[in-house]
Amino acid sequence: MLSRLMSGSSRSLEREYSCTVRLLDDSEYTCTIQRDAKGQYLFDLLCHHLNLLEKDYFGIRFVDPDKQRHWLEFTKSVVKQLRSQPPFTMCFRVKFYPADPAALKEEITRYLVFLQIKRDLYHGRLLCKTSDAALLAAYILQAEIGDYDPGKHPEGYSSKFQFFPKHSEKLEKKIAEIHKSELSGQTPATSELNFLRKAQTLETYGVDPHPCKDVSGNAAFLAFTPFGFVVLQGNKRVHFIKWNEVTKLKFEGKTFYLYVSQKEEKKIILTYFAPTPEACKHLWKCGIENQAFYKLEKSSQVRTVSSSNLFFKGSRFRYSGRVAKEVMESSAKIKREPPEIHRAGMVPSRSCPSITHGPRLSSVPRTRRRAVHISIMEGLESLRDSAHSTPVRSSSQGDTFLPHVRSSRADSNERVAVIADEAYSPADSVLPTPVAEHSLELMLLSRQINGATCSIEEEKESEASTPTATEAEALGGELRALCQGHGGSEREQVNKFVLSVLRLLLVTVGLLFVLLLLLIILTESDLDVAFFRDIRQTPEFEQFHYQYFCPLRRWFACKIRSVVSLLIDT
Repeated sequence: MLSRLMSGSSRSLEREYSCTVRLLDDSEYTCTIQRDAKGQYLFDLLCHHLNLLEKDYFGIRFVDPDKQRHWLEFTKSVVKQLRSQPPFTMCFRVKFYPADPAALKEEITRYLVFLQIKRDLYHGRLLCKTSDAALLAAYILQAEIGDYDPGKHPEGYSSKFQFFPKHSEKLEKKIAEIHKSELSGQTPATSELNFLRKAQTLETYGVDPHPCKDVSGNAAFLAFTPFGFVVLQGNKRVHFIKWNEVTKLKFEGKTFYLYVSQKEEKKIILTYFAPTPEACKHLWKCGIENQAFYKLEKSSQVRTVSSSNLFFKGSRFRYSGRVAKEVMESSAKIKREPPEIHRAGMVPSRSCPSITHGPRLSSVPRTRRRAVHISIMEGLESLRDSAHSTPVRSSSQGDTFLPHVRSSRADSNERVAVIADEAYSPADSVLPTPVAEHSLELMLLSRQINGATCSIEEEKESEASTPTATEAEALGGELRALCQGHGGSEREQVNKFVLSVLRLLLVTVGLLFVLLLLLIILTESDLDVAFFRDIRQTPEFEQFHYQYFCPLRRWFACKIRSVVSLLIDT
């Protein structure tokens, strides 16, 4: 009896896994989940810990063993998605940036979004001018240390805080000046709200860049924002496509396609290339989710999307959450006492160190500063080329994004950008492309298998056992019998090959017959089934129907009428 209880307890422990989720303030939440626990269960645990009700804007991100980022799908098992050894480590991040963060119902939600955008600013994902950067940094300073106090804040106090990957002494003085003169008296909540209002006006608000290459081989970044699809090259936004203009998202292998329908029925197909199929699939799934969240009116309008053409099997994906309009309507109904917010002070952290002396550029002459920056650019070209991502058919060419040689453990090993004084460049999560490592032992083993057939000792033994002339006659009959046996086995192999070919032909004919029946049902029947209706509405099917099927049907009808008329005449 005791042994049964112990074995049962050991089995239950094997089904439990420890999960650690890194939060936006760099604290960690640890919990235990069952083997078959869905992503929704873990996400609900996390939101309950944070006392968060407006949770649809957030998600859980993880990195697989191949260094590819993913968003945790709430309808699937956590253990099966991670494919790594426990304990599991994930990150809690903003997945869908609110179109108007100031309109969020609860202060706790605004605070979490504030932490995410502060992280974006530090990692170089939020492009802005120097003046805007100084104002945003001053808001952060006011929210986290309060009003300026000469006794607590000596000269140069703003240099102890790092808001950007790199900044100059001039920018530090500007931040301190705004903090002293313009923001006095603002509470942390007010400063965070003003920060959100300012960040929301920037072009790269809500950008989570996917590095890629366009059809010309130029480096670019693709991103999905609350307002549409964005392509960034250098420090410029070269494409912006509203969500109502995006008609279709598709990927095949490493190639990502964006179908755009603009005014006057102008149709455009933008093509991009990812270094790995996994990165391209992640880009496609992010696009599907963002389009559904921001574009649709109701979650009941969400449909399963396929990445393939009409008759070819591909990846199928369906967004499983609520859409933005439903989230806003649900937030308006929240009626509870505002939860207490425990704001984290500006302390050193793994991903966004605050109290640290950032590298300055002002001590270096401007011409020399440019030379140093160019040398860094040249040294990091190989890292940029190894980024996982995907591109655009664009005539504009700009400076490419340059990943900074700094890894961030708390932000899934994200690299930050090398940023000049005048502009800031996004370089989110530029992870190295997985490279297959070939072992020397495997190479030697394959060489032995494919090359050498026997050792030296075996060769000596074979030479020593060579038969004489008299022995050859005795062995002749055995050899002929063996040859006949080999001939019989060869005939059996040929028969098996013929049977396999016939079986393949039968399967092919059967599939063609089924496809023919499906084609007849699609074109000739009036069945109003959702599956058939979706296929009939695709541009590829309409083109096939009018350009190929209809002329072929008319030709067959004409031939049948001529044959029938000949039979009647005879």
